[in-house]
Amino acid sequence: MATLRLALAQHDFPVGAVAANAVQVRELMREARAGGADLLVCPELTLSGYPPEDLLLRPSFLAACQQELDSLAAATDGLAALVGFPHSEGEVYNAAALLREGHVVQIAHKQTLPNYGVFDDRRYFRPGSASSIAVIGGVRVAMLICEDVWQAEPAAAAARAGAELIVVINASPWDAAKAAEREMMLVARARETGCAIAYLNLVGGQDEVVYDGGSLLVHGDGTVAARAPAFLDALLWAEFESATRTLRAQGWPAVADVSAEAVLYAGLVRGIRDYVRKNGFSDVLLGLSGGIDSALTLVLAVDALGAEHVRAYRLPSRFTSDLSAREADAQARKLGVRCAELPIEPAFAALLHTLAPEFAGRAPDVTEENLQSRIRGVLLMALSNKFGALLLSTGNKSELAVGYATLYGDMCGAYAPLKDVYKTTVYALARWRNQKEPGTRDSAAGEVIPHAVIERAPSAELRAGQTDQDLLPPYDLLDAILERFVEGEQSQAEIVAAGFDAETVRRVARMVLVNEFKRRQAAPGPKVTTRAFGRERRYPITSGWRP
Repeated sequence: MATLRLALAQHDFPVGAVAANAVQVRELMREARAGGADLLVCPELTLSGYPPEDLLLRPSFLAACQQELDSLAAATDGLAALVGFPHSEGEVYNAAALLREGHVVQIAHKQTLPNYGVFDDRRYFRPGSASSIAVIGGVRVAMLICEDVWQAEPAAAAARAGAELIVVINASPWDAAKAAEREMMLVARARETGCAIAYLNLVGGQDEVVYDGGSLLVHGDGTVAARAPAFLDALLWAEFESATRTLRAQGWPAVADVSAEAVLYAGLVRGIRDYVRKNGFSDVLLGLSGGIDSALTLVLAVDALGAEHVRAYRLPSRFTSDLSAREADAQARKLGVRCAELPIEPAFAALLHTLAPEFAGRAPDVTEENLQSRIRGVLLMALSNKFGALLLSTGNKSELAVGYATLYGDMCGAYAPLKDVYKTTVYALARWRNQKEPGTRDSAAGEVIPHAVIERAPSAELRAGQTDQDLLPPYDLLDAILERFVEGEQSQAEIVAAGFDAETVRRVARMVLVNEFKRRQAAPGPKVTTRAFGRERRYPITSGWRP
């Protein structure tokens, strides 16, 4: 009976940071060697980060990856290591190199190249033609890369070649449905092949995606042996026994709350932290309106970066309610965040005066409402410039879907944490966060989002007595229609047949279709649903299609 000791590096390897990523691998090699590992496993495209996009078109970038790989190979010193990298060999391959005894001894090429959703592998890579098998510590190990295991044939070919253990390296972005789908798929592959599977996934935020880690061990009979926590960096230890084709996790970290809200919240926090820090910032700021979206964004930012790195600004107008002012100030005090007030009334009055000759004879309308939002955008961008703090946009997916947002106003910002979070989910997250027990987070516990903010009728407060439902259906109804129309790509007829009012469906669908121009100009934000606006859902701005 052969036993193989694995060290699985569920870590973050940032895009483009080739030298820093190599340093991290070198440190992981030292740790793995000290822990008696036979094989260190690193994620997909470890050295380049994933997705490197058009960096792969630069010969100097590919050369830098190869140079660092060769240097790592020379430092193996009794350890085997599987390291993802872009392999340039006339063509470019998404590859994994097996390093041992001072050399690159084997290279596996990704066979199945995904070209859907956020993936664009066929733009850059050539597909591999065969599954790669290596004997490590007396165990026949197959080396597959991400999408290879989602298709049946690469794993089946490995099993036919005598594999006992399949090691899969991944950069698999997270969404709310991904963990369950991933587990079902791996169970099916293990049962089909009789091979145990060690599934290692990247962790961390990269522009519009967040990688959750969530690595898995599956026995050869399809039983799940271990699940790693989401959004946590860890070196995961495991042992494989060839006689039973079983994997045993050793000391994997555990998380008490694995509810849907807890995992989503952790993903949003990770997205903010990594976007801010990887882009060279330490501080963020946002407009704190007294509404639910900015309230949740503030707490997310504090949990991600610490209160000392977050600035909040109240920007009241003649239409701002006392409730908004009172609750925004109370929340900032509770979280320990500095909150300053900058009234927009003087600027609003000045602009109305300047525009009065041109507006003469025309009644006030959405123009004056948008003017207030744009004044706020100008002030927040000025503060961002002056203090070198990254501006967070606070809009949610429901608003972005139907265009209930102002270009160059509340859409101003460098990062939009709630961009892919529906309004109903915003409320669910707020209630969940308020129920966290004291001591479970570095930031304040208890009711960190005021109850009055959660219970109030949502309003942009851009005119007297305004509520969101003056123009929109109630959010539970709106979100139910949007999920079918956006995520499900259902037709209007199908949505109506499911029991929704025909005129409401027609109105919502039209708002989605005519507001693509706004979404194209929106800040990036983390993908957390199965169909995010941006890279994943790309509709033309100019289109005559109005079904």
